[in-house]
Amino acid sequence: MNSVATPGKTLALIREKGLVPRKSRGQNFLVDSNIVRKIAVAAGLGPDDIVIEIGPGLGALTQELLKQAGMVIAVEIDGDLISALEENLKDKDNLRLVAGDALKINFDELVARYKGEEGGRLPTYKLVANLPYYITTPLLMHLLTGKFNITESVLMVQAEVGYRMLALPGSKDYGALSVAVQYYTEPAIIFKVPRTVFYPRPEVDSLVVKLTRRTDPPVQVEDEEFFFRVVRAAFNQRRKTLVNALGSLGLDRPQLLNAVMAAGIDPRRRGETLSIEDFAVLSKILQQQIERR
Repeated sequence: MNSVATPGKTLALIREKGLVPRKSRGQNFLVDSNIVRKIAVAAGLGPDDIVIEIGPGLGALTQELLKQAGMVIAVEIDGDLISALEENLKDKDNLRLVAGDALKINFDELVARYKGEEGGRLPTYKLVANLPYYITTPLLMHLLTGKFNITESVLMVQAEVGYRMLALPGSKDYGALSVAVQYYTEPAIIFKVPRTVFYPRPEVDSLVVKLTRRTDPPVQVEDEEFFFRVVRAAFNQRRKTLVNALGSLGLDRPQLLNAVMAAGIDPRRRGETLSIEDFAVLSKILQQQIERR
């Protein structure tokens, strides 16, 4: 079929299928075939690649991925869109269309269902998606902390989230998401996408980012769960000094003060000024404090 990634084809499909784009599900359909091609190129796909796509919508990006990858597993939560995709892409034998909520899916299990290897090995795979705006951050955290066998992710996200993902300590965009993304992956901005290439048009521009999975994190931590608990506590109350913000960990002020100073950190600093390395040292000392109680 002709490319869906044009304003005319997208509008025609919406009318033909009686669809109403749902703002509550972040349904802003990409209508620029050049942007679609650039996203696929950024993923560096070949005939041996397995690709997960989240939120295929009307299939604009899906069509391009199917041309380049060996298999595309597209996960869509909207039943009306699934029906449209089944009809429009019925001739594509390398597509596996899955109805489901991406926030609840184990992607390794999903890939194993369709592409098991000899000896029970799970193949690596890539993730390429125009992430729905309304679940971008929780979905990113699910993808990162799930430790799925994803080697690279090429994702279109709203610009503000993209900048947060790559933000450095001390900047206004730096936060818990920045630490998580940079702990698990090596992130890079690929290109900016204007809001004018979507229908309906969103209120913000987007960024395409690539996340390359790290073989090893940039810092060694003994307990990742506690490490991120410290990170979240430090950012939950950004205007407070670090010692005050960490009060939610259950230690008293003198203990927190001792731990922060033992980590070589000025207790008057705020959480958003700490690097990943700072958080790693601090979380280790705080955990020792808790264990000694």
